[in-house]
Amino acid sequence: MLVHAIMTSPAITVRPETSIADAAKTMLDNHVSGLPVVDAAGKLVGIVSEGDFIRRNELHTERKRSWLLELLTSSGTLAAEYVSTHGRTVEDVMTSDVVTVTTTTGLQDVVELMEKHHVKRLPVVSYGKLVGIISRSDLLKALVKALPAPATESRDHEIESAIINELATQGWSRAGSIRVKVVDGVAELSGGIMDERERQAAKVAAENVPGVRAVFDNLVYIDPYIGVV
Repeated sequence: MLVHAIMTSPAITVRPETSIADAAKTMLDNHVSGLPVVDAAGKLVGIVSEGDFIRRNELHTERKRSWLLELLTSSGTLAAEYVSTHGRTVEDVMTSDVVTVTTTTGLQDVVELMEKHHVKRLPVVSYGKLVGIISRSDLLKALVKALPAPATESRDHEIESAIINELATQGWSRAGSIRVKVVDGVAELSGGIMDERERQAAKVAAENVPGVRAVFDNLVYIDPYIGVV
């Protein structure tokens, strides 16, 4: 799946000259935690998020340092912090070095970028122009659509076979060690496991099969060294 399939477009944006108050109000009114910043030509120039507003002079939450650390901190760093805590426009507090993706970026790459850069959203650009934004909430929406919906018309033996086939493809499931019985969409798992982590894995495998309404775990743990249940 590619970004263009799930991104939010058009994205809600602000301009560099937008006031801090208006940007914060825009976030609250639209229930978003971050906004791309674009210039008059629609070119992406930065991004502003809730995190940029938490250390503010108005809230008395500026960074506090001991006199020694204050002495050792460069004047440039102190000046930059003053701008971010006292600035009046988005340009004063926004992040200019923005990680972006394109409409043809794969979701695997999106997730890796979010984790690597510790961000919750990525602007989507095309030829330097902002065309949308993809956030964690967009990924959650895609996940909900991708998850299998219960197929109540599936026959029990078809569900049973599907669970057995899924278990057979997994390296953690030993052939024949887990038995499956399905009645009215309720799957019963029985047999022996040699690692407690296999119990939850088997349960998840059964739950992901369309038509399964519930899973009963009757698996028993067998100590692999002494063979005792």
